[in-house]
Amino acid sequence: MLAKRIIPCLDVKGGRVVKGTNFLNLRDAGSAVELAQRYSDEGADELVFLDISASEEKRKTLLELVKSVASVLRIPFTVGGGITSVDDIFELLNSGADKISLNTSAVENPQLIYEAAKRFGSQAIVAAVDVKKVDSSYNVFIKGGKEAAHLDGLMWCKHVVELGAGEILLTSMDKDGTKTGYDIPLLSELNKVITIPIIASGGAGELFHFYEAFSAGADACLAASLFHYRELEIINLKKYLHEKGVPVRI
Repeated sequence: MLAKRIIPCLDVKGGRVVKGTNFLNLRDAGSAVELAQRYSDEGADELVFLDISASEEKRKTLLELVKSVASVLRIPFTVGGGITSVDDIFELLNSGADKISLNTSAVENPQLIYEAAKRFGSQAIVAAVDVKKVDSSYNVFIKGGKEAAHLDGLMWCKHVVELGAGEILLTSMDKDGTKTGYDIPLLSELNKVITIPIIASGGAGELFHFYEAFSAGADACLAASLFHYRELEIINLKKYLHEKGVPVRI
């Protein structure tokens, strides 16, 4: 069985790592390079870097910052935000990223996923899907959660798999920053309809929440403030999961 992964996330705005609740009320969480170095040393399996205002501000990802973060890492590194073309993807992969996360640009131009997967391989393309529950369905949101895409979350995830995405980064906007646990019903539903790995995001607040998400079908769990502010140490989390029978790298 493949090891389950623990992935810290750096949400970057204005060159600094930030964290909020439900995508709002952002507060500073420190230097991206310093946090990246720390997570690489502390046993994180991968790192995700999201330039969360790039798409909304219609600009490219902070390339020099990506290079600086990549220079201190010894673990796989995923970058997202403001990526609109295959050339953008090439530039980021050439700057030290191992994978690319596509969200807004994938919704606005689904063909980009197909073209990127064909050129760089599905393993390098992560489809980031931000969903919020509206009535009884999960709706997709783009541009840092500020704009409804008028797409059903589960159907969109199925479609990006067909286009060639190798992994889905699934964020529950309702759960984001709440520390009340991942959206387990959403994870369970998605696990029934796709076969590629799922990264669960949004809601981690304690050890059990990670175990719960892995039990619901997540292949990796992503968290931010819990790690940034040292409320939970990665090594202690992995020891807990190992004791619960979850395969992890320690």
